[in-house]
Amino acid sequence: MMEELTVGKLVNTHGIRGEIKVLSHTDFPEVRFAPGKKLMVIPADGAPKFEVIVDSSREHKGMYIVKLQGYTNINQIEKYKGSLLKVPSDDLVELPENEYYFHHIVGCEVFTEENPEQPLGTIKEILQPGANDVWVVKPATGPDILIPVINEVVLDVDTKAKKIKVHLMEGLLP
Repeated sequence: MMEELTVGKLVNTHGIRGEIKVLSHTDFPEVRFAPGKKLMVIPADGAPKFEVIVDSSREHKGMYIVKLQGYTNINQIEKYKGSLLKVPSDDLVELPENEYYFHHIVGCEVFTEENPEQPLGTIKEILQPGANDVWVVKPATGPDILIPVINEVVLDVDTKAKKIKVHLMEGLLP
């Protein structure tokens, strides 16, 4: 079974002609909600998932107003409020060099340039506090290690091998 990535959540209806407000969970809403794009609806009530095709969409007050093909009135779409919109994990938007999807980074082992054989730990989550992301590394023992995602620290990322090489600047280790 192929993994699916969440790209949005149906939060409410919009008007009476079958449009729905979508809270975007993607960095590429203009791609995901483009006319003709196929999406999987995962109903909040546990009903079987099903495929829909985007007829039109527009950004509105931080959300997307999406019209799905075949849905022409509020009664047809209202029951799907709270449902998730997903795409297959192989339907990824290509990223620029040195940019990665979170699900490619989480779970990677981190190694230092000084000790490339002994892992420092495994990335368990990614924080986004502001200027740059921060990788939270869980070592075998001890407290979590916070690694700023900056060129001076992150030296090499191999998502296929799930290995990352870093330069530990002074003060990074607890």
